[in-house]
Amino acid sequence: MAGRQAVKVYLDLLSQPCRALLIFLKHNKIPHTVELIALRKGQQKTPEFTKLNPMQKVPVLDDNGFVLTESDAILKYLATTYNVPDHWYPKLPEKRARVDEYTAWHHVNTRMHASTVFLQEVIFPMMGQPTNPAKFEKALADLNGTLDMLENMFLKRQPFLCGDEISLADLLAVCELMQPLCSGRDILKDRPKLLSWRSRVQSALSDSFDEAHSVVYQIREKFTAKL
Repeated sequence: MAGRQAVKVYLDLLSQPCRALLIFLKHNKIPHTVELIALRKGQQKTPEFTKLNPMQKVPVLDDNGFVLTESDAILKYLATTYNVPDHWYPKLPEKRARVDEYTAWHHVNTRMHASTVFLQEVIFPMMGQPTNPAKFEKALADLNGTLDMLENMFLKRQPFLCGDEISLADLLAVCELMQPLCSGRDILKDRPKLLSWRSRVQSALSDSFDEAHSVVYQIREKFTAKL
């Protein structure tokens, strides 16, 4: 797009949606700059950032003065504004609706349950708070139910969550399901169908996947070294 400057994104790569956004930008070669916002240091609460996003959350996109929050909205905006392959967010209404179907379900299922496992097993102990055994076991049970649905509904007859090619749905989902790896917990290890799906997603994303997840691998090394 002639005359447009690179988009600017505000990210914390410990955040799953932030990693999804960075992978999308890098993989699709969308010109961008990154400003890291360390949530653990409270940088999202500064007056400058609060002016940008009153909700004090990441990611945030600034596309030549157009500021947008919420990862789902940001990814769909980029997919429709920039010249990226159609499979990410298809123009055909039926195919696009399948991506929307998953992303609407994603927030209170894949994201909620994987995040709760991560918080209980990694973040709370790092902050000196004990894991709540009852909440942790419930989170694991809820996450297992989500994984069952991913296998039995979304991947029932197709290689990716919404069809024969990777989409925004797969990108958002895989970043969430990588998060429990911070403690060394591979929640997919006994699920061959989901393991194969993850391998297909990684292969489709090539180097951008591991680059974005380097923080997960680093935390895993530190966490498992303490055990």
